[in-house]
Amino acid sequence: MYRYSEFDTAFLAERNAQFRAQVERRIDGSLTEDEFKPLRLMNGLYLQLHAYMLRVAIPYGTLNSAQMRQLALLAEKWDKGYGHFTTRQNIQYNWPKLRDVPDMLDALAEVGLHAIQTSGNTIRNVTADHFAGAAADEVADPRPYAELLRQWSTDHPEFQFMPRKFKIAITGSANDRAVIKAHDIGLQLVTRDGVLGARVIVGGGLGRTPMIGQELSPFVAFDDLLAYLEATVSVWNQIGRRDNKYKARIKITVFEHGIEAIRAKVNERFIQVRGQFKGADMALLDEIKGHFAPPSWRTSSLAPFDEAYAKDPVFRSWVDTNIAAHKRDDHAIVTISLKAHGATPGDASAEQMRVMADLAERFGYDELRISHEQNVILPHVHKSDLPAIHAELAANGLGTANIGLISDIIACPGMDYCALATARSIPVAQEIATRFEELKLEHEIGALKIKISGCINACGHHHVGHIGILGLDRAGVENYQITLGGDATETAAIGERTGPGFAYDQIVPAIERIVETYLDQRRDREESFIDTYRRVGMAPFKAALYPEARADAA
Repeated sequence: MYRYSEFDTAFLAERNAQFRAQVERRIDGSLTEDEFKPLRLMNGLYLQLHAYMLRVAIPYGTLNSAQMRQLALLAEKWDKGYGHFTTRQNIQYNWPKLRDVPDMLDALAEVGLHAIQTSGNTIRNVTADHFAGAAADEVADPRPYAELLRQWSTDHPEFQFMPRKFKIAITGSANDRAVIKAHDIGLQLVTRDGVLGARVIVGGGLGRTPMIGQELSPFVAFDDLLAYLEATVSVWNQIGRRDNKYKARIKITVFEHGIEAIRAKVNERFIQVRGQFKGADMALLDEIKGHFAPPSWRTSSLAPFDEAYAKDPVFRSWVDTNIAAHKRDDHAIVTISLKAHGATPGDASAEQMRVMADLAERFGYDELRISHEQNVILPHVHKSDLPAIHAELAANGLGTANIGLISDIIACPGMDYCALATARSIPVAQEIATRFEELKLEHEIGALKIKISGCINACGHHHVGHIGILGLDRAGVENYQITLGGDATETAAIGERTGPGFAYDQIVPAIERIVETYLDQRRDREESFIDTYRRVGMAPFKAALYPEARADAA
């Protein structure tokens, strides 16, 4: 993983010292909250419903054990003992005191972390496939390229006050685990005639106007990628709407102008800026790649794994559910669920963070990843170590075997924390997970993605959930709309709304009816929920959700 240079360290120290002075001025009254707001947002500090919230960037979701332990220290020393991992591969602390935030930022800097550009109308944390560098199906590790984008975009003088926030995601695989089509720019590493480059997707995004991104270019060689992205962002920065923040995202610009017109403008701008990139970016990329060399792979007998898998049904269930194929046959990718039944999705206690850090150091070549699905990954684990890892996880509330299942729910903080939220998200997720655990149906149901947002901003990605839940306020009462058929993968789709919303006490029974309909309609256990929905359509699910409408029609 990338290690900070002397320049990086000095840059961060200067930024943190500057913000410390700004915080002192806010506390002594020299700055009003309105004056302080743009300054704190530049440093990832929000004012939430009950307290400030600090959002820390985890670039392309990659951490080492020392960084994870430092995140645990922040949770324990300056918060309430836990952190919340987000869909942007960040971590949020929901209860810091303003006077402590500069000390938190200094502590982060000690291990090469920061909160810069985790807010504001800038290019946010660049995210990547959480299996990057380990996946058997990738053409190349996308993280060096994500790091290049991070360095290019951080404090970029032209892109600090754009029409709205801007998000980039990158994957090295045709199997999209980074939701690239729901980003302002999505990049997929591809090869053409033996040359590595990127397919560029533009204009995706969720929120109040969800859209799937469109292909801007099928292939841009890496020699030209930064210039091409600079051209793309600068075109939007010039012509994007600034009169209405709800129409300011690049997805609206692409929709209003059309993809052909945007492509023409980008190509014209690309010719103008290409000459400014004289090879320094490629020299930097070569240097960055040296930070991402694969580890020295361990070899060992697989007998401990084979024996445990044959004899221990709990271990076997965990392996079958939480383990993914590694590019080496004797290794595995371990996804650690932060979705124990009844828990808050994405939350981890300080002690759990330390457990995961210890496992990474002992068994995982000192690497961890954060997924946009709010789980933690050990990307490189020798299979012989899986029994010991599982035992340690199970002993610390981290051994839930539910990755990709109905209780592996993405949920935003909702009205329990967020000042923008109009309904609760966390209790809905908890009750759904608990209910299906009681029914013992989770593994029978199989792959099913539920995503929940507590407001129209869609931080819970509900639009691209197989089942999406959106909490709204209807005359002071929580009301939950349901969408079906969303997809966050390479076959990305926006879910279709089923009909009228449901009250808080009706939403879990409504999800039960959807699942019962799926189990009744599927051809066999091999046909997933999303495949069944695509085959049979909305009608049977709608009939199950609104039986009174069917009765009225009769």
